[in-house]
Amino acid sequence: MTIEQYGFSPEMLSENTAGIPARVTAVYRDRYQLISQWGEGWGRLKGASYYGGTEAFPVTGDFVLMEYIPDGDSRILQTLPRKTFFSRLNPLTRQTEQGIAANFDLVFLVQALNQNFNLNRLERYLTLAWQSGAQPVIVLTKADLTDRWAKYGAAASAIAPGVPIYTVSVQTGFGMEQLTGSLRSGQTIVLLGSSGVGKSSLVNALAGEERMAVGDIRLEDGRGRHTTTHRQLMMLPSGVMVIDTPGMRELGMWDVTEGLGEAFSDVEQFLGRCRFRDCSHRTEPGCAVRAAIEAGELSADRWEHYLSLQHEARYSDDKTAFLRQKQQRNKGIAKAVRQKKKDQRKMGGKPL
Repeated sequence: MTIEQYGFSPEMLSENTAGIPARVTAVYRDRYQLISQWGEGWGRLKGASYYGGTEAFPVTGDFVLMEYIPDGDSRILQTLPRKTFFSRLNPLTRQTEQGIAANFDLVFLVQALNQNFNLNRLERYLTLAWQSGAQPVIVLTKADLTDRWAKYGAAASAIAPGVPIYTVSVQTGFGMEQLTGSLRSGQTIVLLGSSGVGKSSLVNALAGEERMAVGDIRLEDGRGRHTTTHRQLMMLPSGVMVIDTPGMRELGMWDVTEGLGEAFSDVEQFLGRCRFRDCSHRTEPGCAVRAAIEAGELSADRWEHYLSLQHEARYSDDKTAFLRQKQQRNKGIAKAVRQKKKDQRKMGGKPL
């Protein structure tokens, strides 16, 4: 297996670059699993380049340049420019970006046709997928659990115009031929979906063999255990590469201005058409948004969810200013309380 089969192209290199190209296939804290002309190996970051420099920390799917060390961990010198990138708001710090995967062509948004199916969650996935720069593809799994799969597909299509949708069952093989037939060798796919939607089973079906452990599903809520514990890139026999991700309970928005516009193009077409430039879309006369809702051209629920994600995105875009304003507001409240108590003492404890 060559590095070119893993998607590398010499055009990725700029002039006067030093090092051997490799692709990150998994990340384990401070160690990176790599594939290069020397086969599979391990690497660690060159501290001066990353911790004291400006290099982007590698994520699964990244192409990097390394100094090859035959008898130990190679040294990763540089992260090459990315064509696509998926990130989210770090669920631990709530203030920083957390990279998930890079250099993929398709984003499989996986939902199961049981209790997991959720249009609001799917809208969130679509926003993040469009922002990454890749093509989203909706994959509805476990079609064998319902006879209403066509209705689910229609509901997904209504909020994702133009996005390919495949309804499949790994158990029966329903829809799998159409899905696998749409893929081509050399493509990289990243899978997004909650625990229990069947991502591991889907990967095994695409591979034609068991590549990933499959967890048990709780019947009462359709949820499962996290069978994937880290993000890893796998080469399938077809030449298609898959990046699986642990089931994520939370997908916080991070810099999704472009993605929001793509995912909600049906909503944004009405913006800027109101009578007043500063329309708040509430009670003003001549509001194009309210008129579209009243005419049935725009769903009120979809408009509200758009506003919710937009608010979350604005917070992420200017999180520092948001937190500073909140802190200043709290300080102002505390100062006012202290002043009120001080004035009460002057008045002999009588309420003002």
